Amino acid sequence: GIFPETYIHLKEATVKDRGQHETVIPGELPLGQELTSTLREWAVIWHKLYVDNKTTQFRHVQQLTYSLIEWRSQILSGTLPKDELAELKKKVTAKIDYGNRILGLDLVVRDDNGNILDPDETSTISLFKAHETASKRIDERIQEEKVRQPIFNTTHTYSLYVNFKNFVCNIGEDAELLMSLYDPDLSKFISENYLVRWGSNGMPKEIEKLNNLQAVFTDLSSSDLIRPKISLVCQIVRVGHMELKDGKKHTCGLRRPFGVAVMDITDIIHGKLLPGDLAQVQKDFSHLVDRSTAVARKMGFPEIILPGDVRNDIYVTLIQGEFDKGKKKTPKNVEVTMSVHDEDGNLQEKAIHPGAGYEGVSEYKSVVYYQVKQPYWYETVKVSIAIEEVSRCHLRFTFRHRSSQESRDKSERAFGMAFVKLMNADGTTLQDGKHNLIIYKGDNKKMEDAKSYLTLPYTKVEMEEKETSSGKSLHHLANFTPNKDSTKDSFQIATLICSTKLTQNVDLLGLLNWRSNSQNIAHNLRKLMEVEGGEIVKFLQDTLDALFNIMMEMSENETYDFLVFDALVFIISLIGDIKFQHFNPVLETYIYKHFSATLAYVKLTKVLNCYVGNADDSSKTELLFAALKALKYLFRFIGIFVACMTAILRQMNDYHYNHYINTFKTRQDIIDFLMETFIMFKDLIGKNVYPSDWMVMNMMQSRVFLRAVNQFTSVLNRFFLDQTSFELQLWNNYFHLAVAFLTHESLQLETFSQAKRSKIIKKYGDMRKEIGFKIRDMWYNLGPHKIKFIPAMVGPILEVTLVPEPELRKATIPIFFDMMQCEYNFSGNRNFHMFENELITRLDQEVEGGRGDEQYKILLEKLLLEHCRKHKYLSASGEKFAWLVSSLLENLLDYRTIMHDESKENRMSCTVNVLNFYKEKKREDIYIRYLYKLRDLHTDCENFTEAAYTLLLHLNFLCDLSVVMNAFNCIFSLCSSSLTSLPSSYLEMWEKAIQLSKELADMYENKVFDYEGLSNVLKKRATFYENIMKAMRPQPEYFAVGYYGQGFPSFLRNKIFIYRGKEYERREDFNLKLLTQFPSAEKMTSTAPPGEEIKSSPKQYVQCFIVKPVMNLPPNYKDKPVPEQILNYYRANEVQQFTHSRPFRKGEKDPENEFATMWIERTTYTTAYSFPGILKWFEVRQISTISPLENAIETMELTNEKISNIVQQHVWDRSLPVHPLSMLLNGIVDPAVMGGYTNYEKAFFTEKYLQEHPEDQDKIELLKQLIALQMPLLAEGIRIHGEKLTEQLKPLHDRLTACFRELKKKVEKQYGVITLPPSLTERKPSRSGSVVLPYIMSSTLRRLSVTSVASSVVSTLCMGICL
Repeated sequence: GIFPETYIHLKEATVKDRGQHETVIPGELPLGQELTSTLREWAVIWHKLYVDNKTTQFRHVQQLTYSLIEWRSQILSGTLPKDELAELKKKVTAKIDYGNRILGLDLVVRDDNGNILDPDETSTISLFKAHETASKRIDERIQEEKVRQPIFNTTHTYSLYVNFKNFVCNIGEDAELLMSLYDPDLSKFISENYLVRWGSNGMPKEIEKLNNLQAVFTDLSSSDLIRPKISLVCQIVRVGHMELKDGKKHTCGLRRPFGVAVMDITDIIHGKLLPGDLAQVQKDFSHLVDRSTAVARKMGFPEIILPGDVRNDIYVTLIQGEFDKGKKKTPKNVEVTMSVHDEDGNLQEKAIHPGAGYEGVSEYKSVVYYQVKQPYWYETVKVSIAIEEVSRCHLRFTFRHRSSQESRDKSERAFGMAFVKLMNADGTTLQDGKHNLIIYKGDNKKMEDAKSYLTLPYTKVEMEEKETSSGKSLHHLANFTPNKDSTKDSFQIATLICSTKLTQNVDLLGLLNWRSNSQNIAHNLRKLMEVEGGEIVKFLQDTLDALFNIMMEMSENETYDFLVFDALVFIISLIGDIKFQHFNPVLETYIYKHFSATLAYVKLTKVLNCYVGNADDSSKTELLFAALKALKYLFRFIGIFVACMTAILRQMNDYHYNHYINTFKTRQDIIDFLMETFIMFKDLIGKNVYPSDWMVMNMMQSRVFLRAVNQFTSVLNRFFLDQTSFELQLWNNYFHLAVAFLTHESLQLETFSQAKRSKIIKKYGDMRKEIGFKIRDMWYNLGPHKIKFIPAMVGPILEVTLVPEPELRKATIPIFFDMMQCEYNFSGNRNFHMFENELITRLDQEVEGGRGDEQYKILLEKLLLEHCRKHKYLSASGEKFAWLVSSLLENLLDYRTIMHDESKENRMSCTVNVLNFYKEKKREDIYIRYLYKLRDLHTDCENFTEAAYTLLLHLNFLCDLSVVMNAFNCIFSLCSSSLTSLPSSYLEMWEKAIQLSKELADMYENKVFDYEGLSNVLKKRATFYENIMKAMRPQPEYFAVGYYGQGFPSFLRNKIFIYRGKEYERREDFNLKLLTQFPSAEKMTSTAPPGEEIKSSPKQYVQCFIVKPVMNLPPNYKDKPVPEQILNYYRANEVQQFTHSRPFRKGEKDPENEFATMWIERTTYTTAYSFPGILKWFEVRQISTISPLENAIETMELTNEKISNIVQQHVWDRSLPVHPLSMLLNGIVDPAVMGGYTNYEKAFFTEKYLQEHPEDQDKIELLKQLIALQMPLLAEGIRIHGEKLTEQLKPLHDRLTACFRELKKKVEKQYGVITLPPSLTERKPSRSGSVVLPYIMSSTLRRLSVTSVASSVVSTLCMGICL
């Protein structure tokens, strides 16, 4: 066969419904079957709890699961006696019911014998009462188990949140940063370390932790808050060579001390801590503390120990040592290696934790001190091993000399070894405090053999005790040489145990292990009263178990009854202490549980009676027993009348329904009955009469209600459908009831586990399909009455179609086409606008609420297109509508998905896509709602300029004057805020504020006649003008970003966007932000457009480069003396075109004229909208490039503008420094440059070029004109330069004059003479007396020069230059 026979176990089973839907019923006990199915269902949830890192719940379910597995094996073994099987059955069913409740699963109802009730064989009232009883029983059990429920709201536990920003220290090697809390008064560290491993490159070793280094120090109590001083200490350990100067041949990887940093955080501890333990902090401050946050616990228990807080931490501190130098001339460089081993010497992997934030290590190596005889380490680590392994484990310390020379270091062996056992011979754990360990020396193999040394004493105290008791020296044991006489080596550690399962108290241990030490029960019970309270509450559940077990199992000895009673009274008084108040629910649960046992009740009552009868002060005893009050139970009252009504309806068949309807005397009586019934059913469905875990009761009620509703539909069709008897409200109530039933949460099968889904379908079927098909049929029955339900029924039908059940969707989506057709035929407008508008509105609401998916979009589009294309009149408009709805759904689904994205930029993009859709469809109501969502996203990111532009769009839809004024003021404040009222990332838009202030002023003056408001606006406007002229405003950079590859979402894929950067944002910072947003993207190094290979790749490629905005001056500024301060705004704002120049060689390189084949490709990008706008980025809609000749023309025009403007500045302000003018002139007239004309002549002014490019004749003439135009500009510049001449500049000026003379002679000979009018160099004072600097464009220079030539010497035209 396929499997060996020994691996196969045949089980008896019965097969029902053979075929596709067959069911295999095992022949084992029903309880065994239930256990199997329960464990399978729990396993899925258990796995999810593990994945979600819900540790507490995971462990809880683990305990429950292990119990069921153990009991299942006992039941299946078939060896249990009948009475034990019956008792075990009760325990199993109770555990299953309890587990189902805490996991949110359905309640299982049983009979008195624990068997699951069959609802088909049980009356409705009996079923209801069984639910009530089962729920009550589980509530009581839950109350017992709620040991973590706080009694008081007062916070007793606190946490300190630390966000590590950066470490700046030029070490040159890797480093470890260990941060911990320190009490300077006690000279004591009070917390674990928070470890950060820092690389030599100045960044975290794990790059994913960059900007994500955060820790929370937990378990701090009120006693820590009142410490006089507390510090945050950061110890810096260098990881590398012995000395920083060492080279490659020297030993590396050594942990060497480097430095320490200390911060006094007393004030923070006293007033700025996060209240609550770790779980509470993660819940209340989830924006700070998440799964990636490292958790450093306090070394010791918090003030209040929470019940169920399982902890098993052993803290080991390497304190000091002394090591003889032996044969060496200098002291050793000692490195201590610590590891954890079991009794067989097996290494415990990753058991040592140097600090929070990293996994454990198997071996911990200490810091190495260079040539120090008595090193002091004070290094603390945490040892974490399974509780059951502690008794078998010990710590091993090996000592090794580390040489700075790598060759020598490799030959160095461990020269000594020490160890310490974690558990003493009497079963108690290692005592807290310092331990002086013996250093054993000898053969290295012996040092690694646990059996060779575990029989030896491990502390000096233990050795002295053994020597005293035996009278013999223990030197040279097992070929080891202890250090007592032969050497002076010593080693000291300190340990601290923080465990809720390991005790260091021998008396408490004796009580917990009373069965193995029964002769000392009385002694241990008396000693319990002397045990420290903190030790008892750690083991409270185990202690109570032991006390009640002693009472019940040692019933022949009444002495134990009194001692147990005394112990219980002691524990009650102990729990009264505020330090242990959280354990009160645990105590109540245990006492309540054992009181339910007859023997415990009898014994405790007997002792109480004895005490009451003999005690002098009975009131004291009553006070001691106050804690034994009955527990409070939570019951949920459910109106039993619903169950009664359901029971009646359940017994009715078709005859009963028909007979009942026939008893009504009038038509109105039937209407009233159906109205009230539909409203009542809908109300009961909406109110969730029964708890959600009463699955059987809920499903039975739904089945009964469904049958009743289906009965009533026949009444609707029979009495209220024709034209004369139609009842609109009755039909409307029916549809709303049916939709409410279909969409009820208890019927949404896809939200349930596979096991529950299968169980429901098998027993009840999918009732949604039944009612959904009935809704479809009832709709088509309406005939001409359908128009009365449009658009009101569009939303409810949409809810039905959105239910993720394929057959239901296919059956109900065609109703949409029927509605379109109906409105088209009967509305009189020959359109379906009412339906269209309502569907768009409701789709937006439903998808944003979480309903709908990609499959729905595809199916809706497919079915609508199929029906519309078959229709004579709706084929065109219907098809257009189908594509429109599909597009809307795509945008809405993208929006919903991206709203959970951390990237607010992506969220903004999707919001704008939806905005544009609703703008196109003129849906102002929805459009405005998304406008304000976009506004909120911008303000969250401090994009106040974009937020203001977003609000501006709302103004287009406002009519009410007061609303318009309020909106204006809101935008006005965003645009006009002062320099200090908003964050520094804000760019002041005073020009836009001035524009708005004019509109506001007009409203104040001419519409609302508010002169006081007008006065304030005018005052503000004056400050805006002043700010423009005097205040500094940084100009943002603009970046072109291309997203290439199929790995990007559709709204980014293979598109180019222009981004407006924040102030002072560098390209490197922008790139980092971009790649952080897309961590898997690959950055492209070339700025050239990518090929199809990259665009079609499944990967992500990002291309980013700086572009220059093209200034777009308003018409009223052109050719006028506009101050530079005003122009600066337009250099980076009100822009829509951007340029990027990329040099490339076209053809082979010409050695004589390299310029001829070197082309400059300048690309102009035109965006969809101008900047700034409603986004900080817009898509590029048009890309154009220019030829080298056009580039040369623009270069000359810009050069001429530059010369002209600097000349104007010097003409109008003689105080300006001459240095910039000197540099500009020298760069142009220098013989090596010669204005750059030579290159132009070689490249463009040749017969060959004209033959190849005859279309460029006019452009060549224009370039010649520009060259000629530059001469008078340079002449004016050199004249001004001569007027400002100094002795130092005289040689330069003489050289400039001579060079210009040659240049001018050549240009005028070839390109003619141009004379500028004196109006360009006149000096005009501004109104305020300051100099106004004009901005003269190149086109203006050419126009003025034409006039000049025409009115001057005719001989200048001798070269045929026609300007």
